[in-house]
Amino acid sequence: MEIPGHLKTESDGYRRARDELLEAEVALRDQRERVAELRRALPQDTAVPSDYELTDADGRSVRLSDLVGERPLVLVHFMYGGAQTTPCPMCTLWADGYDGVTKYLTERFDFGVLMAADIADARHYAAEQGWPNVRLFSSAGSELKRDLAFEDDAGNQLPGVSVFVRRDGEVRHFYSASAIMDVDEGRGMDLLSPVWGFLDLTPEGRGDWVPPGEDPPS
Repeated sequence: MEIPGHLKTESDGYRRARDELLEAEVALRDQRERVAELRRALPQDTAVPSDYELTDADGRSVRLSDLVGERPLVLVHFMYGGAQTTPCPMCTLWADGYDGVTKYLTERFDFGVLMAADIADARHYAAEQGWPNVRLFSSAGSELKRDLAFEDDAGNQLPGVSVFVRRDGEVRHFYSASAIMDVDEGRGMDLLSPVWGFLDLTPEGRGDWVPPGEDPPS
């Protein structure tokens, strides 16, 4: 079967360049699969140092162990609270997407957004943004973000995602990743938002575009 997307009006130069690009795209797909395979193979033996106390959207105190059952728990670290006195525009972009797909995500695992802000402030912001489906938690007063290095001693926040599982009756930390990887470019979580993939399809690419309110990269 011919690969879709060919036009009879393509020049020979375009076709050669597109074929080279396709080869790179296939290699990237295979590398993504390899990365996912390595992630799935991580040992599930890292115990959490504390049964962290969080606050849910109803203002109730919940323990991490209350949230991790037979299914994995995925928590997204949203930069709001502590030294981050206003919600992060980039985190907001991500969460706008999460709200639309939560019903699909929760077919396979439990999902929530974790902010260091007071739960009332978090709930107010979610209502302003129109996130009826995102499950919110506050880590205010908890060491969870700090122990995972998504918050420093001064309360500065970093974006990221953490996955917890229950094995042999105990809560385990399975995986965490930050948008900040080996360089300070903030691209470590691109696959969790389709925005960047769509921007990269265009001739201009993403350039220095950032969501409104976010400082462009220096």
